[in-house]
Amino acid sequence: MDGNMLHGTGILPSPDLSQNDLFEQVFRSHFKSLHAYACTIMRDPMPAEEIVQNIFVKLWEKKADLSIRENVSGYLYRAVHNESLNYLRHQKVRTAYQSYAMREHKRSEQEKPAEKVVMSELEKRLEIALRELPEQCRTIFQMSRFDDLRYREIADRLGLSVKTIENQMGKALKLLRLKLVDFLLTIILFITLYN
Repeated sequence: MDGNMLHGTGILPSPDLSQNDLFEQVFRSHFKSLHAYACTIMRDPMPAEEIVQNIFVKLWEKKADLSIRENVSGYLYRAVHNESLNYLRHQKVRTAYQSYAMREHKRSEQEKPAEKVVMSELEKRLEIALRELPEQCRTIFQMSRFDDLRYREIADRLGLSVKTIENQMGKALKLLRLKLVDFLLTIILFITLYN
């Protein structure tokens, strides 16, 4: 930030001012008016103050690379204007997303009770169907599906051949399908209607 950039702002650079002092002088002479300008755009003093502070922070961070060839005051007002508009656009997008998220949340909350009822009913019917399976068939099915054991592991634990395990699993799946077919059609209908 060199002394030339302050020309026309009402601040005359002094050769004995350091870069820090010069920056502080610009900050003190412009902050209030920039904040008031941002408030007219934002209609809220808190984000307006944040925007003006951010502009000065960016100005400070880029001071070594920054070369303002115009009036500093004009540069700062344009920066406040642009940042304020960007903030308002961002808020608009954010509000739209929050509205969308709330609608989706309400919709999913409305669906959950129905899903819970269906899942509860499925669990009850599955439990009844499992109890009706022959004991060895039920044991093998539970070890496979609930304990996540492979057919070889089940065969080793029960002292049976892998082929017997395969046959018993096939039998269990066929019997469960037959016992749950009516309810599975209801679930398919439910999924189709609510999705």
